[in-house]
Amino acid sequence: MGSSQNTPIAGILLAAVTFAALLMLGTDVIIALSVLTVWVGSLMVASGRPPEPPKTKVKQRLTPDSIRDLIENSSIPLVVTDRDTIAIANAAARKMLGQHVIGQDARVALRQPEAISLVNEDRQGGAIVRGLVRRGDIWQINRQALDERLAMLEFINQTAEADISRAHTDFVANASHELRTPLAAILGYVETLKEDDGAIDTGVAKKFLGIIEREAQRMHALVSDLMSLSRVEAEKHDPPTTRIDLASLVERAARDAAGPQRLDRLVLELTTEPVVLGDLQQLEQVVRNLVDNALKYGAPDSPVKVVLDLAQGDLARVTVIDEGEGIAADQIPHLTRRFYRTDPGRSRASGGTGLGLAIVKHIVERHRGRLDITSEVGKGTRAVVRIPREKPDPADAASPPESAATATAQAESGQMS
Repeated sequence: MGSSQNTPIAGILLAAVTFAALLMLGTDVIIALSVLTVWVGSLMVASGRPPEPPKTKVKQRLTPDSIRDLIENSSIPLVVTDRDTIAIANAAARKMLGQHVIGQDARVALRQPEAISLVNEDRQGGAIVRGLVRRGDIWQINRQALDERLAMLEFINQTAEADISRAHTDFVANASHELRTPLAAILGYVETLKEDDGAIDTGVAKKFLGIIEREAQRMHALVSDLMSLSRVEAEKHDPPTTRIDLASLVERAARDAAGPQRLDRLVLELTTEPVVLGDLQQLEQVVRNLVDNALKYGAPDSPVKVVLDLAQGDLARVTVIDEGEGIAADQIPHLTRRFYRTDPGRSRASGGTGLGLAIVKHIVERHRGRLDITSEVGKGTRAVVRIPREKPDPADAASPPESAATATAQAESGQMS
């Protein structure tokens, strides 16, 4: 029997009872056994079922309506062509190419030679198209035939990947250039000192050694900033969870950035004591970088004001104001780009690496905050950092604040030039 058959247990039991009854009534054993055999055999034959014939799969023909319903809500722009005419375009494709695209000749709608070639040759495959929607964008168009008339075009936006790749290339090139300049100076002066055979007097030699030391410190600052930027970018998706007293942090970091030589120019206005969820090292780095920039590029004898107060939306606000030359309006959007300098010569002479504000931007974004920079030429620059405020925890009200010595020790590794 096949696995699809069911054994007739009840019928067999009834046949057995009948067999026993016949024996009890004195029926001949052979006759009773014959009756039992025929009965059970009949039951077994009757219970057998022929195997079901295999089900034939009927391939349903695609219809425009079924295709439209299937692709309408896809986030990827999809277009179905009937010969060379656009018969269907989902919502994403209509948004990209225009609501009027349905019914148009695909070659007119796409306009790009690579895309037109893909449609004209009636082949499956793909093509890279530039400037399909706006100048500079990059799209991968894939074509898949559905039947002898219909074909689907899939549009994949590769602009972001290309921008990231270009940014990485530019970053490596800029970092290499920034490192090569001090290295060339160091190697040149070292070779001069090695080959002088005592001809260079002590004063000149000390001057050369001073230049070597300065360029080496510049390289050290650049490498430190590169490592810091790398760490910040690696942690940008991990929101910080440590409760921090922002007032004491701002005061400590601002004084560290000023140092003994510039402390008299620093004006602190800490009008509140907000608590935020943050990373101690990174927030100190934000304040140090902003205050150091303001002291470097502000007028030499002018004050730099650091204000801590509250902003609308339950935000803690740190404002750093200088009275320097100011920054032109067209340069402000580029200030947080890596290695961007409004005055490259002055920045390098002051020891800047061009990465400080890029680091600040990434740290503020990790803390779910916002960085705004405004400036007026001839009057100065204002940098404002807003960070969501955390409500004080009553359980921690009696706990003493973290000592400045401990906090400074934890932040030493992240200190920036």
